[in-house]
Amino acid sequence: MNADALTRANAAQMPVLEFATTAFNKPPRLSDATVAIVTTGALVTGEHDDWKQGEETFRVLPRTERAFRMAHWSLNFDRTGFTTDINVLFPIDRLEELAAQGKIGGVAPRHLSFMGALHDTLSTIRLDTGPAAAKLLRDDGVSVVLLTGA
Repeated sequence: MNADALTRANAAQMPVLEFATTAFNKPPRLSDATVAIVTTGALVTGEHDDWKQGEETFRVLPRTERAFRMAHWSLNFDRTGFTTDINVLFPIDRLEELAAQGKIGGVAPRHLSFMGALHDTLSTIRLDTGPAAAKLLRDDGVSVVLLTGA
């Protein structure tokens, strides 16, 4: 079985959370929206510790930061695109361009990075760090989130 087939087979065995209701808020027009990036690319700055395996927290990435390191656990992961251009995983320069053109209302002052290589329970993210991350972004006036992943 090749790696893609093995990954799909493993993913098919993972439990799926079921919710009685799902929350939805109608977002503003993009030209009025403040946009933040939330990535599962395990990005860290020089001030951050690396993730411990299975850690379900997040790191805050300042809008002006560009010196990121990908602290992803997989040795088989190809980092070439990211090392060539951070915008492949963290499209901050593209958001800045969209804001300058008036296509989006603004770029958030802070963005978030999670470590996406989680295979066990996600209950901590669902009940603790996820709501904490959402509160941080809401406190910054964020109305739209751009999700990226490695």
